[in-house]
Formats: sequence, C-alpha cells, structure tokens
Amino acid sequence: MNLAEKSFKELFPEKQSDKYEFELKYSRKFRPYNANVKYRNDKFQFSLSKSWRTISHEIQIGLIQSLLLRIFKEKKNTINIDMYNIFMKKIHLAAPKTKSDPILDDSFNRVNNFYFYGLIEKPNLAWNNSSYKLGSYEYGSDTITISSTLKNADQELLDYVMYHEILHKKHKFTSKHGRNHYHDKEFRKKEKEFRNSHIIEERLKNLPKKRIKRRYFFRFL
Repeated sequence: MNLAEKSFKELFPEKQSDKYEFELKYSRKFRPYNANVKYRNDKFQFSLSKSWRTISHEIQIGLIQSLLLRIFKEKKNTINIDMYNIFMKKIHLAAPKTKSDPILDDSFNRVNNFYFYGLIEKPNLAWNNSSYKLGSYEYGSDTITISSTLKNADQELLDYVMYHEILHKKHKFTSKHGRNHYHDKEFRKKEKEFRNSHIIEERLKNLPKKRIKRRYFFRFL
C-alpha cells in the first residue's frame, strides 16, 4: 500500500478504496513543497516536489488528504491535515533567501517600513513574465513574485501588489473543515488599510491580462 492509498483509507474509511488506483511520484519539476493531483477514470495521480521526500510521512499524508478533499469537495479535518498546515506556516523560516531585485527591494522596504513597522523579514523577491497574475506568495520557498508588467508602472500600483503579498506572508491562511482560506474577512480588512486601495484596485483591473487555459487538476503552493 503506497502513501496515497493509505491517506485515502484514513480519510475516507467508509469509501471503497479498491475501486481506485493510486499513483504517487516525486518530481524535480515543482518548486519546493508544491504538489498537485490529477483524477481521471477512478485513478489518482499525485505529484509532489522532490523536497517532500525527506519530510515525515505523517505530514505528507496531511497534504495528500487536503488534495483529496478538493477532489471530492468534502469538508473534513484530520490530525495529519493539521500537521501539514502547521508545517506550511513555518517552512519559510528554513527557506534560503537568494533572490532579490533593486526595484522589488525598494518596494518591499517602502511597504514594510510604512505598514509593518519594518518587522517583516525580507523574503525572496522575483519578477515573472505573467500579465494574468500580478503577484503571488509561495510558502515553500518564501518567495514573493511580481508580474513584470508592473516594472514600469506607477510606484503605488507596484507597492499595493507588494503589500497584498506581504499580507499573505504575514497572515498565512486559516483552516476550516480541511480547507484553507487565503482571503478571509480579516485579510480583506487589512488589505483595505492601504492608502487609496479602492482606487488602485480599479486601476489594476484595467491592466492588460492574457487569457490562460483552464487546467483540470488541483495544485497546492
């Protein structure tokens, strides 16, 4: 019995596991602590980044169970899921800080000093070429990534997106019934504390964005 099948049986003891196939592999293609699952014709294909190999099976089970809950659209919680969530909230402490950029460094410092009293530890900072997603925070590598479409944009637009991602780094996520929530009520309240946030939101909506194809699998950061 592989780890994926074990995760399924512990999460869904009432379901017949023998009607499903389970495949679990570790891939170099993913960034640290990323994972996804594909489900088709009663077959689960779990792909975890290679960094998961050295992490305890109990925490890996929590990750796999979280992915299973998304597939089945059910609400449950387990000790393993709690262990996984605690791990993801703390992993940034061990992530090496190797990426920086002068423009992003300046933006981070402005936002950190003005809104967070300079108390947020600087994460990795990097640009990407996406115009669809303006920013993201990756827990596994402690990396804030900003779209290069903001490189020559007004400073307040860049700083607002930076502020949003710093909030993710600071507040992480809340968990309920096995599901993680990244933009809860408290997050939205904090987001509005940025000066002229409602005006900036409208300006950001007018930036050109590329269409992306819908992907039929679930992925965790």
